[in-house]
Formats: sequence, structure tokens, C-alpha cells
Amino acid sequence: MTSVLISPSILSADFAKLGEEIQAIDAAGADMIHVDVMDGHFVPNLTFGPPVIKALRPHTKKPFDVHLMIAPVDQFIADFADAGCDLLTVHPEAGPHLHRTVQSIRSHGMKPGVALNPATPVEVLDYVMDDIDLILVMSVNPGFGGQSFIDSQLRKIEALRKKIDQTGREIILEVDGGLKPENSQAAISAGVTAIVAGSAVFKGGPSAYAANIAALRPKG
Repeated sequence: MTSVLISPSILSADFAKLGEEIQAIDAAGADMIHVDVMDGHFVPNLTFGPPVIKALRPHTKKPFDVHLMIAPVDQFIADFADAGCDLLTVHPEAGPHLHRTVQSIRSHGMKPGVALNPATPVEVLDYVMDDIDLILVMSVNPGFGGQSFIDSQLRKIEALRKKIDQTGREIILEVDGGLKPENSQAAISAGVTAIVAGSAVFKGGPSAYAANIAALRPKG
């Protein structure tokens, strides 16, 4: 495992050949496959659900890093487990009982994560830090790809790095939104251990994917 995981977001892939695209980013060095699930309610966009994920599962053995931007979430957890998800990340705002949701994700054999929108404070995690395996910092407002990185989220990443270190646990600190080689190093310096990138990975087609992924990794 590399020191910083790269999780390409298939939201920026060619939807007409998603299976091939996943195989291509796998071969190019992706550590995880990031899947953005949107419901048109919690966020202003629609993407795909468990049946698509299940169809894609045979195309790679890399972990499926699934970000649920849906509300409510609890009744769909079993479906995402059956589809082959490995990590399942939810928003605190997407249900009334975050701790119960996290417990349900783990009981279905997946690793639970919590996503923080730009205005969501880090304190929302205080009483679930011992129960989660991933924290996702949204460095854009969720719902659309191709947005610009919100610089204030670097301070949030730094605060979360301290909280994670205090637990002594190996919690993945992931950032998603507007990541590219020009700002990935700042996020890494702030303390992230995983980077989600869509257009920065998929630009240029399959022949460019390996170089695009490498450009996001730590320098030096």
C-alpha cells in the first residue's frame, strides 16, 4: 500500500464503457475505485445505484470506495453490501442516527466512513471516532464534478489529522473535490492519506491514466 491512496472517481469516466474504464484505472495504479451515488434529493444530481455497482464489481479486485450522497441511507445499506462495496461513506445530515448507521454498515461486512461537507464541523465525529474507518472531507459542495477546491478545507484536514492521531487508529483521511496535481500536495501536507480525483485522472484517455495518477502522489 502506498502512503497516499488514489481513488479515481468514476463520475468522470466514460459511462458508455465503465467496465473498461475501471480496468484501465486499475492497471494504471489506482488503489481504490471511488463511486459517487447521488439521489437528486440530498444533492442536486442523479448518478447510479447498487445494480450498476454490482455489474462493475467483476471488473476489478480493487476496493470499491462508495460515497453515498443520498437520504435516508439506512434502508439501502444491505443493497450496497450485496453489490460488493468495501467502504461505505455516509453524511451525518443524511439520517437521524449516525452511530446506528455506522454500526449497520459494519454489521453488513463493510468499512464505515463519514463525509463532511464544507460547512460541517469536525465535532460531529467526536462520538464515532472509534467506530469508523474513513473520514471524507468534501473540498467542494457535493453534487457535481469539476468544481474548484475550497481552500478553507485544508484547515479542516489539519484538525482531523490531529483527531485521528489522538485515537491511535488507522483511519483513512480522504479528500474529494477539485483535486489536481497543483493542489494535491497541499492536501497531503495537511494530512490526507487518500485522494479522490475525477477529471484529473480521466483526462487524456486511458493512455494518460498512469501519469495522471502518479502526478497526484506525494513528491520527493
